[in-house]
Amino acid sequence: MSIPDISSAASSIALAMLSIALLLAFIRLARGPTLPDRVVALDLISILTAGSAAVYAVAAEQPVYLDVALVLALISFLGTVAFARYLERQGFNE
Repeated sequence: MSIPDISSAASSIALAMLSIALLLAFIRLARGPTLPDRVVALDLISILTAGSAAVYAVAAEQPVYLDVALVLALISFLGTVAFARYLERQGFNE
């Protein structure tokens, strides 16, 4: 096996694992018993999508997709912070 073959196999395996994790996160998003569970699942989905974009950027040798992954991760972080502030103001009683 040469180096490009190993890199291609590794990126395929990584994308498959990220896809499985994405499917499990969608299940948690649909079945989550509480709002925080659903928000955490949505945050995980966005991070997994950013990871998929990063793996694809490396596999396709297109660094522009790394910018997409970075922006997606930053927006996801801002959404999580906004939800935490919402819970802080509302008072999370469970």
